[in-house]
Amino acid sequence: MNGLFKKLNQSKIFKDLTPEEFSWVLYDVGNSAFTMLACSLVPVWFSNLVLATGANQLTATSMWGYVQAGVTVILVLVGPALGAIADHKDTRKILFQSAVFIGVTMCIITGFAWNWVVFTLMYMLTRLFYSASLTFYDSMLNDVTTDERSDAVSAYGYAWGYIGSCIPFTLSLACAALGPLMLNIISESLSKILAFAITGCWWLMVTMPLLKNYKQINYVEGKPHIAAAFKKILTTIARIIRQDKKVFFFLLAFFLYIDGVGTIIDNCVTIGKAVGLNNDILLIIFLLLTQVVAWIGSLVFARLSKKYKTITLLSVCIGGYFVGSLYGLFINTMLDFAILAFIVGCFQGSIQSLSRSYYSRIIPDENSGEYFGLYDIFSKGASVFGSLVIGIVTAKGDPETGKMALNLFGKAFEVGSINLAVAMLCIFFLLGFILLRIADRFPQSDASKGDIQ
Repeated sequence: MNGLFKKLNQSKIFKDLTPEEFSWVLYDVGNSAFTMLACSLVPVWFSNLVLATGANQLTATSMWGYVQAGVTVILVLVGPALGAIADHKDTRKILFQSAVFIGVTMCIITGFAWNWVVFTLMYMLTRLFYSASLTFYDSMLNDVTTDERSDAVSAYGYAWGYIGSCIPFTLSLACAALGPLMLNIISESLSKILAFAITGCWWLMVTMPLLKNYKQINYVEGKPHIAAAFKKILTTIARIIRQDKKVFFFLLAFFLYIDGVGTIIDNCVTIGKAVGLNNDILLIIFLLLTQVVAWIGSLVFARLSKKYKTITLLSVCIGGYFVGSLYGLFINTMLDFAILAFIVGCFQGSIQSLSRSYYSRIIPDENSGEYFGLYDIFSKGASVFGSLVIGIVTAKGDPETGKMALNLFGKAFEVGSINLAVAMLCIFFLLGFILLRIADRFPQSDASKGDIQ
C-alpha cells in the first residue's frame, strides 16, 4: 500500500507536492468519506429509524437539527483544550492517531445500531472523534508546508478530498441501493453495516501515510496538563479580544459564515426530503455530482489564489453562498434542488480551504493547535446555530403540508418552512462578509508570521 501512495505522489498530478504535503492532503481524502456519508445516507437512515417510532417527517427533520447542534456544543467545550495540549512537543501525532483509531472504530460500530437512540449515540461519538482529529490535522498545515504554498496545499486537500471520497461513497451508495431505498435485495440493517464498514476502512487506509511521514516541527516545551490547557485557552481568548483584532474579527466572521456553510452541508438531504423530494437515491446522486463540482471549484480557486488576494476570493465565496441561501426560497422541484447543489458546490471547498490557509498565516506557529482548536469549533463541526434555525423553523410548519403562513407588508402568503429556514441563513453570510472586511483592515499582531496576501 505504501508503494501505491508513493507512486501516486510521483505522478504528474501530485509531483509538485512534497511527501509531507501529499500525506497531509490524503487525510482530507480519508475523512471526507465520513463527511459524505454523514451528510447524505446518515440523515436518511436516522429519519427512517425515527419514522419507525410513529413520528412524522417534520419531527425527524427537527430532531436531526438538534443532534447536529448537540455535537457542536460538546466540541466547543473540549476542542480548544485538546488543541492546546497537542501543541506540546511530540504530542500532536499521538493525539491525532488516537482520535483517528477511535473515530474509525465508532464509525464501523454505528452500522450495527438497531434503533434511533443507539444510532444517535454512536454517530455522535464518531463525529466527536472525527472532529477532534480535524483539529490536530488542520494545525499540522504549518508543519508540512510554507506560508507561500499554504493556500494551494489547503485547496488541494479539499479538492482531492471531494473527488477521492466519491470512491468509498459510491460503494456505500451501492449498498444503500441494494437495500429498501431502491432494489430491496438486502435489508436496511445490512446495507448500513456495509456502508459504515467501507467508510471506516477507507478513512483508516488513507490516513496511514500521514501517520508515517508527519513530524511536529512547531511546538511549545514542557509537559501537557489538562487543567493548564483550559487556563491557557482562557488567557489566549482574552489576548485575542484585547490585542489581536485581526484574529478576533476574522474568527467572528468565520463563526457566522461557516455556520451557514456547515448547516447546508449537514442538512442537505434533510432539506431535499422536507420539500418533498423523496427519491433518496436520486437526491444522493445529486450530492455525489456536487462533490465533482466542488473538486473543480477548489482547483480553480487554488489557481486564482496565485493571482488574487485571499480576502478577495473569500468575499466572492461568501457572496456565492448568500445568493444560494436566498435561492432556497424557491426550491420545490428536483431541478431547483440541483441548481442549489451546483451553486453550493462551486464555492464549498474554496471557502473552507481559503479560510484555513488564511488563518494559518495570522496565528503563531508554535500555538497552532490551540488556535485551530478555537477555529475548528466553527469549522467542520460548525452548524450549531444554523441547525437550530432549521430545527426551530421547520418545527413551526404544518405537520401535514410543511407550510407556514407569513404576513409581510400587509400581504399574507404561505411558504415551505424548510425554504424559509434555508433563506434565513443569508443573514449569517451577510454579517460574516461585513466582519471579514473589518478584519482585513487590522494589521497583524507581533505573534503572527509573514505577509498576508
